[in-house]
Amino acid sequence: MKILGLLLSLVLIQPGFAQFKLTKLDKNFIPKAIKYTGNIVQAVRWTDNTGDNIVLLTKTNQTQNNNAPSEDFGDRTLYAYHYMVLADSVKQTWKVLDYVKECPVDMFLYFIDKSFAVTDLNKDGQAEVWIMYKVSCQGDVSPVPMKIIMYQGNQKFAVRGTTRVKVSANEYMGGEYSFDEAFRNAPVEFRQYAEKLWQQHKVETWKQ
Repeated sequence: MKILGLLLSLVLIQPGFAQFKLTKLDKNFIPKAIKYTGNIVQAVRWTDNTGDNIVLLTKTNQTQNNNAPSEDFGDRTLYAYHYMVLADSVKQTWKVLDYVKECPVDMFLYFIDKSFAVTDLNKDGQAEVWIMYKVSCQGDVSPVPMKIIMYQGNQKFAVRGTTRVKVSANEYMGGEYSFDEAFRNAPVEFRQYAEKLWQQHKVETWKQ
């Protein structure tokens, strides 16, 4: 009985949240009315108390910047789109756009693997959409700028900071982050989830 009671108490104190059932979309099953730029990285659909939702994450190929002094300078852009699917149409409710322009060295611009999520942390039946990515142009091993963008409905929340890198046997740089005002005034569950997400992905892997 003591063991059973301990197990029950552990279950009760575990932080939990509802997950919506996500359907991954092939590009051939994305409604024709949805227009997007770039190559699809992720496409999902779900239903919450606001209706039928679709999110697309896309990224363009690296292209040469025509205004740069040489062909070594490249551009790339990433996007995230949210759409509400109505009876016979779709409506874009928000878009995230970030980019690197005229980069002659290493370009870091990509969504971070296994960071995208659709949650209901405050259990109000309305999804929170989590996007995390890096964005930088740099030719050294310094920390790389990184962002978490979260939307609930039309409200945007952001965390901005850098990755953490090892610069010597016992010395590290970076890893710090800050919440924007929306996050600072948000339910505590939102900040806790964002902090956990940051800790999971803050160590630099040098993927490009």
